[in-house]
Amino acid sequence: MSDIEIRRATADDLPAIVALLADDALGAQRESPDDLAPYRAAFDRLDGDPHQYLAVAVRDGRTVGTLQLTVVPGLSRRGASRSVIEGVRVHADERGSGLGTELIQWAVDRSRNEGCRLVQLTSDATRVDAHRFYERLGFEASHLGFKYHL
Repeated sequence: MSDIEIRRATADDLPAIVALLADDALGAQRESPDDLAPYRAAFDRLDGDPHQYLAVAVRDGRTVGTLQLTVVPGLSRRGASRSVIEGVRVHADERGSGLGTELIQWAVDRSRNEGCRLVQLTSDATRVDAHRFYERLGFEASHLGFKYHL
């Protein structure tokens, strides 16, 4: 996919990123593309943190994918850092094109370059297609996750 550029997101990318986040049944319930103010504030926090990588995939000037990569330093596993992949989205027109694989490989490579020993991600229990996708890429379902809403 040599015509895809994966790069760090800028504030100008926010409308396209939020549109991608909102473009499915779960995202439509959680996201508000008509009000970018909270996303701008969150972007400023992410952009100022060297452990955060909000990435976009761009083809012909159009944002067609996104993900967030967080590097987490730790004490466990002999002081190993790990990375967490979140918010993976591929535009509906690009699904099945290999773009998702390219985005995840970018995140794994970036994690390795940052000295991480483990890459982890979570996926909503209802996203069974995504689960198969991650397993095809070598990820293993290894933990049971819990959330506490504030």
